[in-house]
Amino acid sequence: MPKYPPQYKANSNVVYSCKYHIVWTPKYRRKVLVEGVDERLKVILEELCVETASDLLALEIMPDHVHLLVQVDPQFGIHKFIKLAKGRSSRSLRHEFPWLKSRLPTLWTNSYFVSTVGGAPLSVIKQYVENQKHV
Repeated sequence: MPKYPPQYKANSNVVYSCKYHIVWTPKYRRKVLVEGVDERLKVILEELCVETASDLLALEIMPDHVHLLVQVDPQFGIHKFIKLAKGRSSRSLRHEFPWLKSRLPTLWTNSYFVSTVGGAPLSVIKQYVENQKHV
């Protein structure tokens, strides 16, 4: 396979640069991503990125929402990635932190925000995500 500039990735038949800014929240926007839940969620999302060959560019977890900057293979699909991230993390976190079950009927809302970051410089989006806790 030919060598591509570092801003591009490739699989067996697609060369791509698909970077997404994703935000999702716990049900009722409850501030439950605390007391170790946030750190465990980071590990789960990092493992998922390795498993799906996605690049985790930035990640910040606030008590009531998650900011993720990730590059996902277009043939895998961003919807499938988010569905897998929310489903796996909900299952694992509710099992490992039983108090979440008493606070919420389900961990995540069905909705999420996703935006491609092609129009903005990647460094600006990355800085925005990384600075969420300092705002």
